[in-house]
Amino acid sequence: MAALATTPVRARVLGIPVNVSNDVFRDAVALHGAGGGQIVTLNAEMTMAARADPALGAAIEAARMVIPDGAGVVWALGLQSYRVRRSPGIELARHLLEHAAAVGWRVALVGASPAVMDQLRERLVHDLPTLQLVFSVHGYQPAEAWPGLERQLLQCRPDLVLVALGVPRQETWIQALPQPRSGLWMGVGGSFDVWAGVKNRAPRWMGALQIEWLYRLIKEPSRWRRMLSLPAFAWAVLRERR
Repeated sequence: MAALATTPVRARVLGIPVNVSNDVFRDAVALHGAGGGQIVTLNAEMTMAARADPALGAAIEAARMVIPDGAGVVWALGLQSYRVRRSPGIELARHLLEHAAAVGWRVALVGASPAVMDQLRERLVHDLPTLQLVFSVHGYQPAEAWPGLERQLLQCRPDLVLVALGVPRQETWIQALPQPRSGLWMGVGGSFDVWAGVKNRAPRWMGALQIEWLYRLIKEPSRWRRMLSLPAFAWAVLRERR
């Protein structure tokens, strides 16, 4: 019988670190109280990418918290006798935004398209009127603009920074920012598009069956090449256990 994880420990899936936790929100708030750090949302696709991309692998290794975002990662942990729930990054990020609004955290948003960022700001003002949004910038900036924007962001001393630049850029960008810095820094992929109302998440029943990947493939058929990492991940995990 697999043991229920009650305290966060760090395991590895195909050599990539992942925290074993069933309460990632609690752990994230505790991390903020301990000085903050980077949060990574690990799924099978990112695991395979990290094995092939040293920069992404180093960013994940350096992160203070790596949550089991994908069903494949949860399955792989189960084979190691760790019983955890899948913890979608989009849900953790939203809970952190709500917590930020409730306790007065300073929040920054980075990434997505100009139109999505504009819609997102409007939605957040409506949904979370007490949110202290101290910095927001879309991700389609010229290369020469980033150093200045990064300085402005760090000067704001945010408590929570959500970054929607896509994998691996969001992880490596966060990891490369100057230290020391406080607050929670988290890559959120396409979450801004969902919160802005531009895209929809998979229906709950698909999430319960752990087939959200199929919904994304139906909506974005061009993702099929990326989806090949899923069977490659499963085979690599099983081969490692031989």
